[in-house]
Amino acid sequence: MKKYFLITTMLFSFLAVNGQNQKETIPYSFERKNELKINVYFTALGLLESTYERNLNRKSSLGITGLYAFSQKYDEDVNFQISPFYRRYFGKKYASGFFTEGFATIGSTDGKQLTDINGNLTPNEGPDVIDLSLGLSIGYKWVTKSGISIEALFGMGGNLFNADKTDHNIINRRAISIGYRF
Repeated sequence: MKKYFLITTMLFSFLAVNGQNQKETIPYSFERKNELKINVYFTALGLLESTYERNLNRKSSLGITGLYAFSQKYDEDVNFQISPFYRRYFGKKYASGFFTEGFATIGSTDGKQLTDINGNLTPNEGPDVIDLSLGLSIGYKWVTKSGISIEALFGMGGNLFNADKTDHNIINRRAISIGYRF
């Protein structure tokens, strides 16, 4: 009887030790940490905007967006923008659903100004203006189980230093982006 008890105890102890030594499982695609996106709205207008986002946990992420004007058909006078951001998610799923975002933008715009001379608006072309702006955005993100993400975003911010050198003293962020989480 002691032999059977000893064998049974040893068998259960081996199974218990083996049960704790399991391999790490690959997380679901929507729980992965990295995401690359492209703004299809701006691409149609002649701008290239791409975003890298790193999910810190279920509710927050950090990222950076780069924008470059490769065509003159988009008449916003934007040359380039680089925008780091922090997001806070309020959805039930991992880093998705409704979110708010705080961003800082370093960007270059054309130095155009309209001046009023005796009731007539006269355009003045100055040098390109580089400025820093701070702002807030809101948006919504959908993520599929395969890792495809779709995002809609709108936000506004204000230039801090050179707002008097151009008519573009308010920065807006808008996006309809498609991406992949990996």
